[in-house]
Amino acid sequence: MKKVLKRIILALIVMLVLAQIPFIYRRIQTGRLAHTLSTEQKAAQPKPPRSDGFDEYKGVIHVHTSLGGHSTGGFDELTAAAAANDLDFVVMTEHVSTAYDTAALTLNGFHGKTLFVGGNEGDTADGDRMLVVPGGGDVAGLHMLPTKTAFEKTHADNRLVFVAYPESYKTWDADFDGAEVFSVATNSRNINPFVLLFDLIWSFPSYPELTTASYFKRPDANLQKFDEVAANRHISLLAGICAHSNIGYSLFSDDVGNKPIGFKIDPYEMVFRLVRLHLVAKKGEPLTRERLVDTFKKGNFYNGFDVIGDSSGFSFTVKDGDVTKTMGDEVTLSPQTKLTASAPLPARFVVFKNGEKFFEQTDSTEIFVNVSERAAYRIEAYRDALGSPFDKMPWIISNPIYVR
Repeated sequence: MKKVLKRIILALIVMLVLAQIPFIYRRIQTGRLAHTLSTEQKAAQPKPPRSDGFDEYKGVIHVHTSLGGHSTGGFDELTAAAAANDLDFVVMTEHVSTAYDTAALTLNGFHGKTLFVGGNEGDTADGDRMLVVPGGGDVAGLHMLPTKTAFEKTHADNRLVFVAYPESYKTWDADFDGAEVFSVATNSRNINPFVLLFDLIWSFPSYPELTTASYFKRPDANLQKFDEVAANRHISLLAGICAHSNIGYSLFSDDVGNKPIGFKIDPYEMVFRLVRLHLVAKKGEPLTRERLVDTFKKGNFYNGFDVIGDSSGFSFTVKDGDVTKTMGDEVTLSPQTKLTASAPLPARFVVFKNGEKFFEQTDSTEIFVNVSERAAYRIEAYRDALGSPFDKMPWIISNPIYVR
């Protein structure tokens, strides 16, 4: 009996050792990718000023702190992370409370160079979740209203409302300003916990950002639903991070928050390096809360998964007479209508027309596309040279240019 037990234990040990081989290989591959990106960054020339007549601001949206619950992140950690990532803006989306206004009590205004805007995450009586920017104490009360009525009230208060968690959203005929088509947190919930466990052992300690990004998947269904709506009216798409800074473990913590032994796998500083929103706005005008909200409403921005390469400088424009217009703008169709796009690194450009693939060009830094039909045109750019999964997961997702 003892011999049988020993053999079983030995077999289990051998199986466990053999099971590590794929994860060791993944760590080697991740290390090679990190080296490639590091070499690329060191060789990159300083980015010249944009030549399309716009200024660019980068930041993140869908950020929580302990103020709204579900988070252990504090203001000091948050502002330090924003500074470390050189962010121009952070849009807060604190969970609501019926007792106090979390949007007013969270970070607002400039802290260092970063503009913070207090928003909220809430829901409606129909179970639809939303991001409201700017937020307010009355957002908690929207929980009692049907989605359409809640959104009408939000707009009456001069606020924006974005669909959150579109995979479970139902009221697509409501009047919303845009949709969060990708969420780092939502994407992470689909990770196989067995695979994640061993990646946390082998790859994550050395390459936390790239290990996290290796699980990213293109949000096919969410993009399809967005394109269906955008074919008929103007809306914006965005990629959020749903940052909580609350996943980890600690020993011997005390009542004032000291944690001498512990770790956290989703600190703000790391999550802020994964995906960013890049706003493009008229050159020379300073970034203010009002300007940021207006740019979000118009959709004058693109989503860059900067973990696999700094997307700053991406441009997607069209001439409307003598005026250069960009993502989120509407233009009048003419025989001369031509879309122009450029990226700071070689990529595969895919142009979608009302959600259908319309044009594709590989290994390019610039494309020119003539259009002859009225539609919503948007771009996805892929870094195929980096291998899986980034030959299927976009590096850049633009907002549409609406040709009317």
